[in-house]
Amino acid sequence: MKRKKSIFVLLIGLLGIYQLNARQAKSIVVDNDIQLIHLHDSVYVHVSWHQSDEYGRFPSNGMLVVRHGEALMVDTPMDDEKTERLVTYLKDSMSVDICRVIVGHFHNDCLGGLGYLQNLGIESMGNCMTIEKCRELHLPVPSMSFSDSLTIDFNGEPIICRYFGAGHSFDNITVWLPEERILFGGCLVKSMESRGLGNLADAVVDKWDQTVDEVLKAYPEAEIVIPGHGRWGNKELLTHTINLVQRHNSGTNLLNGE
Repeated sequence: MKRKKSIFVLLIGLLGIYQLNARQAKSIVVDNDIQLIHLHDSVYVHVSWHQSDEYGRFPSNGMLVVRHGEALMVDTPMDDEKTERLVTYLKDSMSVDICRVIVGHFHNDCLGGLGYLQNLGIESMGNCMTIEKCRELHLPVPSMSFSDSLTIDFNGEPIICRYFGAGHSFDNITVWLPEERILFGGCLVKSMESRGLGNLADAVVDKWDQTVDEVLKAYPEAEIVIPGHGRWGNKELLTHTINLVQRHNSGTNLLNGE
């Protein structure tokens, strides 16, 4: 009962956090389940809300880079239906077409809408380990693979995908926008409101803090860091994640929640 109450309080807190973010940056309400937050110049966070038996209603973050009427998406909403609604809104209301998608790892909150995007002929890319796992689980498979890193020139915007090591999952990557100094950490990174590590079903907890430490060393100039769930912030999210992992590994973790 205590755990359910803690999760409920946490989710209420997340709702308030997203409302705070909306006041701090331009927010576009697509519908009851989808928001777009304009972070900086050509960069948006797409936030989609999902319902689960275990956690109730909870949000997931993805990223959009919009240049010259085209968009590169980092992680999809959790299912085809929400992904279709987001794509339709971008096209009809912003005259923007999705042309590429980067998959952060093999979980649904990264690629749940990949099948829909592939039916539209949209190019997709992911870590080679992600691709192997998708094949094993009979999930939609990204069409392009990379191993350690991949640099994309997206209509003049450099975008760097990089694998630093295992953490939330064995295959999780980061996406770095050097000109914007924005780091999409995905589920490898926890929000400041997180008091635990969340879903550990596929986690490699004994490597997680080392991986995030490598990310911190690689991008000391990061000004905005976007986690997979919860409020984005600065580099403090990386040190917070390291501390959460170390607390968990030492047996002092108090709440296994988002």
